[in-house]
Amino acid sequence: MENSNYVLVIGATGFLGMQICKKLIADGRKVKGMIRETSDPAKVNNLKNMGVETVQGDLKNIQSLFDACNDVSVIISTASSTMSRNEGDSIESVDEKGQLNAIEAALTKGVKQFIFISFKAVDTDFPLQSAKRNVENKLKESNLNYTILKPSFFMEVWLSPAIGFDYTNAKATVYGDGKNKIPWISLNDVANFTTACVDNPKVRNQVFEVGGPEGLSPLEVISIFENQSGKNFHIDYVPIEALQAQKESASDSLSQSFATMMLSYANGSVMDDQETDKIFGIKKTTVGEYTKQVLQN
Repeated sequence: MENSNYVLVIGATGFLGMQICKKLIADGRKVKGMIRETSDPAKVNNLKNMGVETVQGDLKNIQSLFDACNDVSVIISTASSTMSRNEGDSIESVDEKGQLNAIEAALTKGVKQFIFISFKAVDTDFPLQSAKRNVENKLKESNLNYTILKPSFFMEVWLSPAIGFDYTNAKATVYGDGKNKIPWISLNDVANFTTACVDNPKVRNQVFEVGGPEGLSPLEVISIFENQSGKNFHIDYVPIEALQAQKESASDSLSQSFATMMLSYANGSVMDDQETDKIFGIKKTTVGEYTKQVLQN
């Protein structure tokens, strides 16, 4: 890749996208962060202060993607509608058609590499997974040099107050009986895996599952938090039957997808990522290390 060319991060203002931009800049890369008119000004300023060149673009507007791809050799796409509050954003318009637009723009503009952040498949089909798989299949059929990363459950999301894991007040919502193991992965580690893919011939046209260093059940995680905080947690259990009912009664694709992901959490997840670890050699964050970090903040 020529030094004059950029890495374009789609989803740059998101939790993962922001961390990826930070690591790319630290690696000496030239980085474009795609933003929208509705992007949080504070996050846009953070990107600019890092040294990221911000560029206006929207996955739903393919012409804006053509413009954003000028002088770009690598695209990293982390964007999803799941955390969006923008009108017109949906799984269908962003996670599927929007990502397909990004692939078309990459092909048209001669982008050399496309790194797509997906997630580990679950047995039950649901709208977000269908969208991700359609994008993955399009990448595999294209002439692009692609890498697809499929991380497990992010600690910073699923072990946070946003999903009912309120470690500050020693309260946790547990989906199912809390006994099934999950290979929790740190968002920071996924950013490390992502940036390690840039310009890396070992990852060309490959798909990697990315899990954490250990499989722990939600109850085991709570025990770690209790030991480190010295507080006993109050646990609210959401039965699998309630999650099934929530999924069946969901009136839109986003609600249906969230209910299915909670069911996946309840059922646990097994991941074979030994080959991934051999190729990348990245030291991964343990739940204990994450616990120490968030309790100190």
